[in-house]
Amino acid sequence: MSIDGVKSNLWQLTSTNDLKTNSLNKDTQADVVVIGGGFTGVSCALRLAEKGCKVLLLEAEQIGYGGSGRNVGLVNSGLWMPPEKVESVIGQSAGIKLNQLLARGPESVYTNIEKYTIDCELTRTGTLHCAHSKSGLINLKERLRQYKARGTEVEVLSKAETKNKIGTSAYYGALLLKGAGTIQPLSYIHGLAHAALAAGVTIHQNTQVTAVERSNGLWNIRTPTYSIVSDAVIIATNAYHQNIRSNTAPAYTPVNYFQTATKPLSKELLKRILPERQGCWDTAMVMSSIRCDKAGRLIIGSVGSLALPSAAIHLNWAKHKLKKLFPFLTDIEFEHAWHGRIAYSNDHLPHIVEFGPNALNIFGYSGRGIGPGTMFGQAAADYILSDDIDVLPIEPEKIYSEKFTKLKGVLYEAGATAFHGTVGRL
Repeated sequence: MSIDGVKSNLWQLTSTNDLKTNSLNKDTQADVVVIGGGFTGVSCALRLAEKGCKVLLLEAEQIGYGGSGRNVGLVNSGLWMPPEKVESVIGQSAGIKLNQLLARGPESVYTNIEKYTIDCELTRTGTLHCAHSKSGLINLKERLRQYKARGTEVEVLSKAETKNKIGTSAYYGALLLKGAGTIQPLSYIHGLAHAALAAGVTIHQNTQVTAVERSNGLWNIRTPTYSIVSDAVIIATNAYHQNIRSNTAPAYTPVNYFQTATKPLSKELLKRILPERQGCWDTAMVMSSIRCDKAGRLIIGSVGSLALPSAAIHLNWAKHKLKKLFPFLTDIEFEHAWHGRIAYSNDHLPHIVEFGPNALNIFGYSGRGIGPGTMFGQAAADYILSDDIDVLPIEPEKIYSEKFTKLKGVLYEAGATAFHGTVGRL
């Protein structure tokens, strides 16, 4: 089984909206150049084009190649961090603004799916944040209080209720976020890209940007062979930023997250495992997730890379974990395995760097990219159109940096490997 993170990606196999475009083949100009073809970049380009801008979107690989096309596919509101923590980190006023905006994330995604008729295996039965321990359940009850105070439709389920929803007695309870859901993430981003093309965006895949420079009051975006002159530039490469000659690189800790998928389960098993198709993640320090796709494949994921020698440990853990959750499963084999890279920030918050006039770099979703990425992209477009800083979810910074990011990434991988290697702790 290939585990290079590309050929084995289930989402690539089942995406219904594949996109074919050419690479950049001439010097040109645009009102705005967007670099990066994920949730943020495509949402931004689409919004700009619908408002009448001439937009070019450049993607070094293919649309959705990065984290957007390797995502678990949980459409949740907010961030991993509970709302009160967000407000304590960036201040109450700014935190309330960000929390309120991101609470609308799922509805924004659903609106896009309906408006652009995107076939992406949407479910709207909620998601389950599962308590892996008694302390995890206490944490969920505290989150319940905070969410309810902000009008989020949410409920804490008992151990028995959680077993009915998932099919396992392994959890102490769960937080049911009723407005959340799941999607096939690559199909969603492909659908947005098709809508962007229809709105007039010029998309060039397989087009690596080598430099972003300011000259004579305009931005010059260079590739190995051609260049584009534009009034504005948005960098939305997040954890898949490649070498661009400038001071625009996002600062983050790279954290890998892998997923494995079984063959489609029988109808009888699907009546016992996630019968309502909620997507789940847990409260453990080394988090794991479970969900099913439309065809009934059972998908389990956790922190870790499949491009390192530790891949065998992660895959072995996944088999043992599924057996622990669902003892009635026999002969568990994975038909697909892939991983993606997350841009993890020190404060677990997204960041916007305004590195020049009409120039933004957006990154750091820390594993919560679908709703936030969609909304940050739309907000970036509104900012370029209006020059009104209040339309941005957070105040942009002129410079943002972090130290020891590569080392911290190595430590995350080592911790996940140690945890997964101790099968008896599962």
